[in-house]
Amino acid sequence: MNAKQSILEQLKTEILSLQCKPGTIISETSLAERFQLSRTPIRDILKQLSLENYIDIYPKKGNIVSYIDLESVEQIIYLRSALEKNILKDLSGKLSLRGLHELKAILASQKECIDQNAGLEDFLHLDDAFHKTLFDLAGRLFLWEIIQQFNVHYVRYRKLHMMKKDKFTEILGEHERIVACLAQDQLEQIEDLLHHHLRADINSMYFSENYSEYIKR
Repeated sequence: MNAKQSILEQLKTEILSLQCKPGTIISETSLAERFQLSRTPIRDILKQLSLENYIDIYPKKGNIVSYIDLESVEQIIYLRSALEKNILKDLSGKLSLRGLHELKAILASQKECIDQNAGLEDFLHLDDAFHKTLFDLAGRLFLWEIIQQFNVHYVRYRKLHMMKKDKFTEILGEHERIVACLAQDQLEQIEDLLHHHLRADINSMYFSENYSEYIKR
């Protein structure tokens, strides 16, 4: 990985982790000083970040970390709901023993993460691992990778709604019920559970005052 790519990935990580908050101004000068690069490669990095919706570039205001676009989040949730509904339908009653062990191993790691008071990033990684494994077991990993290319707003939204008290425990419980329903071929219950699992928090986020400074208006 060359220097420009490394800096690009570092800035993406800082934005996705909310270390660099929505609305933060990012100047070419400060980045050039920070990374000891000339303005030209820094400008290229900023253009790429803009193309991928990490930042917005305004002629007079400068470069601003993009606010979380809840309409974009809703579109990703809609897509994931449609895809995962069919994935769970494909897997219901047909989940292999190996697949069941993989999912239960992730659930055990999530429980350990909660018991040990691990951080948000660790739990998010395991949450992704759970859903990615469902796609993989259904032979739809390509679709998972496509979704990851357009989820800059969705990733940050997830971080915010996972900051709620007891959210980790709630998510783990829903994951456990999804796996149990898959193993027992209870498709109708799975669909209702998945709908709640993916969509429960999006409406409340529109009206929440806690994170209003992060949301696109």
